[in-house]
Amino acid sequence: MAIDDLLDEHEQSERVLSWLRANGAGLIGGIALGLAAIGGWKWWGNHQLEEHGKAATQFQAATDAVDAKDKAAAAKVKALPDGMYRTLASLDLAKSQVETDQRDAAIATLQGIKTDDAAIAEIVNQRLARLLIDAKKPADAIKLLGKSTSPMAMEVRGDAQLALGKADLARNDYTAALGKLDEASPRRRLLELKLTEAGGTPVKPEAKS
Repeated sequence: MAIDDLLDEHEQSERVLSWLRANGAGLIGGIALGLAAIGGWKWWGNHQLEEHGKAATQFQAATDAVDAKDKAAAAKVKALPDGMYRTLASLDLAKSQVETDQRDAAIATLQGIKTDDAAIAEIVNQRLARLLIDAKKPADAIKLLGKSTSPMAMEVRGDAQLALGKADLARNDYTAALGKLDEASPRRRLLELKLTEAGGTPVKPEAKS
């Protein structure tokens, strides 16, 4: 190896050492922060998994209580943290309450559900609307359903209109609902009967070419 090469390596190593002396603290601090961030992320991930596990266990206990018709079921459902578990358990509880002739309790359960999921909110509103019609509150059911254009919502809205004595509006909703249903849908026959009861005449769907 040439002397010049040795001098170059020595000079380079001195420069590296000088840079480390000047910036070592900051470099070590950055590494420490990076390691802390990684450790913090792992802790957060583990914490989230632990919380998810607790919620799943609570959910199972709540649904078991609902299935067993346990008097403590409602309290266990209410104790669940806000989120999908509580929403699903509440739907299960409301169904059980309807089956055991606790209509008003079921209404309260459904009214307590808060969700940002549009599909689930639609299901909740339809079930609640049916119960409101049964509770002689068809106007509240119509208000709840709003302008939803799903076949089921239009059918329930038609039921509410008929309960209010507005057969013409009921016919409109039933007809619109039928127009959105497939010809093979099992609900068609029931809807056609409802339309006939409201004074309408079901139209046979046009055959698709």
